[in-house]
Amino acid sequence: MLILGISAFYHDSAAAILRDGEIVAAAQEERFTRVKHDSGFPKNAVAYCLEAAGASLSDVDYVAFYDKPFIKFERLLETYLAIAPKGFRSFAMALPVWVNEKLFQKKLLRDELKALGGILVPEEKILFSEHHQSHAASAFYPSPYEEAVVLTADGVGEWATTSLSVGRGKSLEILKEIHFPHSIGLLYSAFTYFTGFKVNSGEYKVMGLAPYGEPRYAQTILDNLMDLKRDGSFRLDMKYFDYCGGLTMTSKKFDDLFGMKPRAAEAPLDQRHMDLAASIQAVTEEVMLRLARSAREQTGLRNLCLAGGVALNCVANGKILRDGAFDNIWVQPAAGDAGGSLGAALTAHHWHLGNERKIPNAQDSMRGSYLGPSYDQADIEARLTAAGAKFETLSDDALIEQLADGLSSEQAVGWFQGRMEFGPRALGGRSIIADPRSPAMQKTLNLKVKYRESFRPFAPAVLAEDVSDWFDHDRESPYMLMVADVREDRRIAMTEEQKALFGIEKLNVPRSDIPAVTHVDYSARLQTVHRETNPRFHALISAFKERTGCPILVNTSFNVRGEPIVCTPEDAFHCFMGTELDMLAVGNCLLRKPDQDPSLKRDYKDAFELD
Repeated sequence: MLILGISAFYHDSAAAILRDGEIVAAAQEERFTRVKHDSGFPKNAVAYCLEAAGASLSDVDYVAFYDKPFIKFERLLETYLAIAPKGFRSFAMALPVWVNEKLFQKKLLRDELKALGGILVPEEKILFSEHHQSHAASAFYPSPYEEAVVLTADGVGEWATTSLSVGRGKSLEILKEIHFPHSIGLLYSAFTYFTGFKVNSGEYKVMGLAPYGEPRYAQTILDNLMDLKRDGSFRLDMKYFDYCGGLTMTSKKFDDLFGMKPRAAEAPLDQRHMDLAASIQAVTEEVMLRLARSAREQTGLRNLCLAGGVALNCVANGKILRDGAFDNIWVQPAAGDAGGSLGAALTAHHWHLGNERKIPNAQDSMRGSYLGPSYDQADIEARLTAAGAKFETLSDDALIEQLADGLSSEQAVGWFQGRMEFGPRALGGRSIIADPRSPAMQKTLNLKVKYRESFRPFAPAVLAEDVSDWFDHDRESPYMLMVADVREDRRIAMTEEQKALFGIEKLNVPRSDIPAVTHVDYSARLQTVHRETNPRFHALISAFKERTGCPILVNTSFNVRGEPIVCTPEDAFHCFMGTELDMLAVGNCLLRKPDQDPSLKRDYKDAFELD
């Protein structure tokens, strides 16, 4: 049985496909269209999933969509009626889209699928899952647990913004929900907007900025913006927000409370913005900790699964793990709306059709989240040649040796291998990698390769067997969704003068033996690399360890600011030619920058979208 899952029409559209309950493939549409956070119907992702399954649309038994548009429209109408006449301008902008398209989503899906596959899918074969049910299913069913608490949190689905579920076998039951407009995801997005970053895109920047500040406004948030209960439930005071019916996230009362106006995009960051970031991060961590503790008390279960956009807050995830309420935590690597496509398909398989669940024997059933397209060596060589690239083709061993030599001499490398990752993190399939021991590498990669803000931290990809030798962490973190501290014996003590620094001044102070991946608070966003799921990446880090004694590489996504992660060999070459990367490995092809035709160089510096 084949089930195709689809998420679309809001942001981060994607497709996923199951065969008899097993995950075959999944990908975001943005990777194919090169439009960041593409929200359109994922025709390219669907076509890829069908190809990966060796199937045509006529072979698909069911198509599952990740939310229920009629219930979402009900929430829209009720919200506007509750605040009328305020919000008319926003309502007038939203209504035509709903009347012309979104209310008739089953027809829209059938039409789009017919255009793609040449057949009209019968109405009874199209199923709809509620948004938070899709998130919860994406978290529980691929996890390695027979039973678990499932906590989901995001901006909003139909009505739910936060939900608590219990999964046992094939059963997944939602026990509690918090409803719109009360949303920890939208609260975080309000501060994303207020600090000058793009909503639904820049939240991770706020998280990265937080350690440069102090949580001076945390109590102000708790005293004024929200009523937070012991069990983690909360209500927001909506007079400070404008997202229900306005065109901005916050109101003038919000400005007055914090004594400033929203920062304009690209305006200078000052200490107040860093303190705001630290404050909303601290409040979010407290909310998630209380929700997790309450879930443990209520259910008695020792395993926790997380999904929804808030589950991408790896700092909060690390705090929940270290809190100890749960023995084990598993986070869906595509925790945002893209992962809803997978959750919808899994809901159809287990909940709608009643199929039993196979508990994975390994760490989970996500296959390392390497679920996107791959390219064989002959295809890679043909594509690179057509793009004008100059390369040499090496054996596996020779490629690893040359790259390890380059990395140990502080060269930055583009790494394009195997299947593309599903989710927002590059996990060693479409990565930029470098030496974490270099004090200058973080700034170099941010400003000369990624063309993004200098404060942004990078993640360490560490051999799974060595993680506890370098970090205060003793378990797997394969999806870069847990933050842990660098071990005390790997840190560099700060002088009194360095301790007195404020804000971005902290950036240039080396904090450890691996300064390029150590944030200013001595934390790091971990990816444990496993021989079983990515043997080639594991081999490269092992070769680097042989030369340096360090079993870690800097790992960041293979893209520049404003662009999606690269998908094809051509994408990789174009990105390589638009940055100051020194080498590029695509399959067994090795490219060096001095060998390339300089006329093919791309200028990304003024071309990126401000996000």
